[in-house]
Amino acid sequence: MDLRTMTQSLVTLAEDNMAFFSSQGPGETARRLSNVFAGVREQALGLEPALGSLLSVAHLFDLDPETPANGYRSLVHTARCCLAHLLHKSRYVASNRRSIFFRTSHNLAELEAYLAALTQLRALAYYAQRLLATNRPGGLFFEGDEGLTADFLREYVTLHKGCFYGRCLGFQFTPSIRPFLQTISIGLVSFGEHYKRNESGLGVTASSLFTSGRFAIDPELRGAEFERITQNLDVHFWKAFWNITEIEVLSSLANMASATVRVSRLISLPPEAFEMPLTSDPKLTVTISPPLAHTGPGPVLIRLISYDLREGQDSEELNSMVKSEGPRILELRPRPQQTSRSRSLVVHFHGGGFVAQTSKSHEPYLKSWAQELGAPIISIDYSLAPEAPFPRALEECFFAYCWAVKHCALLGSTGERICLAGDSAGGNLCFTVALRAAAYGVRVPDGIMAAYPATMLQSAASPSRLLSLMDPLLPLSVLSKCVSAYAGAETEEHPNSDEKALGMMGLVRRDTSLLLRDLRLGASSWLNSFLEFSGQKSQKTSAPTVESMRRSVSEAALAQPEGPVGTDSLKILTLKDLNLKSSSETSETPEMSLSVETLGPSTPSDVNFFLRPEDAREEAEAKEGLSANDGSSRVSNAFPEGFHPRRTSQGATQMPLYSSPIVKNPFMSPLLAPDNMLKTLPPVHIVACALDPMLDDSVMFARRLRALGQPVTLRVVEDLPHGFLSLASLCRETRQAAELCVERIRLILTPPAAAAAAAPPPL
Repeated sequence: MDLRTMTQSLVTLAEDNMAFFSSQGPGETARRLSNVFAGVREQALGLEPALGSLLSVAHLFDLDPETPANGYRSLVHTARCCLAHLLHKSRYVASNRRSIFFRTSHNLAELEAYLAALTQLRALAYYAQRLLATNRPGGLFFEGDEGLTADFLREYVTLHKGCFYGRCLGFQFTPSIRPFLQTISIGLVSFGEHYKRNESGLGVTASSLFTSGRFAIDPELRGAEFERITQNLDVHFWKAFWNITEIEVLSSLANMASATVRVSRLISLPPEAFEMPLTSDPKLTVTISPPLAHTGPGPVLIRLISYDLREGQDSEELNSMVKSEGPRILELRPRPQQTSRSRSLVVHFHGGGFVAQTSKSHEPYLKSWAQELGAPIISIDYSLAPEAPFPRALEECFFAYCWAVKHCALLGSTGERICLAGDSAGGNLCFTVALRAAAYGVRVPDGIMAAYPATMLQSAASPSRLLSLMDPLLPLSVLSKCVSAYAGAETEEHPNSDEKALGMMGLVRRDTSLLLRDLRLGASSWLNSFLEFSGQKSQKTSAPTVESMRRSVSEAALAQPEGPVGTDSLKILTLKDLNLKSSSETSETPEMSLSVETLGPSTPSDVNFFLRPEDAREEAEAKEGLSANDGSSRVSNAFPEGFHPRRTSQGATQMPLYSSPIVKNPFMSPLLAPDNMLKTLPPVHIVACALDPMLDDSVMFARRLRALGQPVTLRVVEDLPHGFLSLASLCRETRQAAELCVERIRLILTPPAAAAAAAPPPL
């Protein structure tokens, strides 16, 4: 169904339902249902022209006709998903509104939630129009006047986001992944409730399990708390939450469902310099020094994974570098026979926003890769920010890559074909390690497979990054905190850190007592939440102990006044109120300043983001229609008269709107690298997600490489979130996306002669 037909059908149903409930008398429920359908009609009619204008020029930003993907298309698709859900719900209401089994309260709450989401999507569509009218031809990232980026970020932190994290959570993704996203959101808000008072990973996880009941049955409460956490808690919280998968119990369960491999060892590379031959003249060498930035020389940890035990992998030299990961396990299986060395080697860099996770979190799908590819894999456990900001991770990854090339025989490979592979932040490191190898003059990998990589770490607005308003895995505030930590803007000292004073035994006693207390009180709160919502217990008779458990610890830590939770309690601020508030608060919080001086200059002059001349003319004509009445650089002025998006009721945010010249370093933001550097990259294969806030990073990077004549492919998977590799075993769609990544790696590892022989003959 095309957009216009869908909108007309929704408007017709909304008018019919509005007329029906308006005739049902003066009841409160009938009035609210009539109002919500009136709102659906208004927002749908206002949204359709904006989406149509974006669709008319979206093709100009695609990599090629065979790859129709960019942030404008993704935003339109997301809005269509919301319209489709409202259309389905409106049809259901029209068919069942007279039935005695019609669940009035449930349907009203769902309609109000999706109306709030539709209102915010309309605001995002206007933002996208503003970007389209202001950007340079063909550019998805905003350049030039940093005022628009500053205004966009200022607008973002005031927009209401809780509606996307409650009943509407994950509506844009494939249905098979939505239950997982709901579980993650419930776990996150429960984890945040205990984070400030109990900082032991297992203790927080266990106690959160027993206090998550009310978040499971109250989507509005969950959405409000999710918004509060994502905007206000620091990078240490996200590091702790994402590292839950590192807990031995959870990692063991994940490994039970993964492929069984013969080799999975953690190896510690000594911080010793070594020589590497130059590719231009192998008789000459260059010294590869150990990592030095920030913390000085130190060992680099890598994990070797191999499906078969290959020659060299049990050598004395390698065994001397193996690092113990726990108590030794008695091996009762017969010693496997060695197989010959593989001709290939995969060097993997894990994701995690540069601040969290290790190779252990990604081990399940890496084991499957080792089995399917028949090649050993090493995954680098690079140091994480904020304790080790840029360029420490890059130095360690480059050092480990060079060591692997030089000592590939110890890893069970001849090194004939070497592939760099990584996801998210790891994709960024794939590009920067290859650029550094070319700069040193040593061997460059034979190819790169980057899954949903981050290639632009500068604070820049783009249409796909507008999706971060509703993305449960990559909110913009979280992205900003991770980038700030990697750039060195976040303090490395953990707030309220007293572990050193307590000592090891003190930590054990504290965590044990807190865990027992949380289990006791948490079970009581969990049971009471069900009784309260079922009407079997009044609010006045709630026990004081249980009520103390209801108050979020994160709320107490943030010292913010509590207000009523729910869709009706959202405070809608006018632009006048927002301007008055921001003008009075900006001077008191210098770290929130978004001045042009803070954001820094635009991208280097030799970066070319231009389209072909004929495409530029077509886009210019579209811009004239969008910006005819727009002479202001303020993002908020992009809204038509009478439209006001919903504003957050969470108060001042602590999102670090940090930008520094260091993020424009090509070894940090490879999209900003000059042409002569990008020409040194090997063939690049990118696998991106259509609904990922980082989609424009992949599209623009592929377009730059294509314009330079560099071999590059871009495959975009539909309806999946950022980070699908870690969810490879979750559903059919994620398995297919993971198989696509394996296919790209196999293409790199296949020698050109063999690939040409395997190609089908021409017709």
